[in-house]
Amino acid sequence: MRKTMNIQFDSYDMVERFSRDVAGMPGEFDLASGRRSVDAKSFLGIFSLDLSRPVILTAVTDDVAAIEKLRAYQL
Repeated sequence: MRKTMNIQFDSYDMVERFSRDVAGMPGEFDLASGRRSVDAKSFLGIFSLDLSRPVILTAVTDDVAAIEKLRAYQL
């Protein structure tokens, strides 16, 4: 299943929590800001994006629980 959602990070702690959550999930997760895209499981990759505005998360996973957990970060 492929799911796309907008995410806004409000703090460093939120990025850290997101990174920990995604690292333990099965599937492929990418974050995009403008024309730049990074692996959402890469903590440093996330910080290479412009986090002052919403980023787009693309999740490819069959784990319904993972999608539900990611909804907590959705705008």
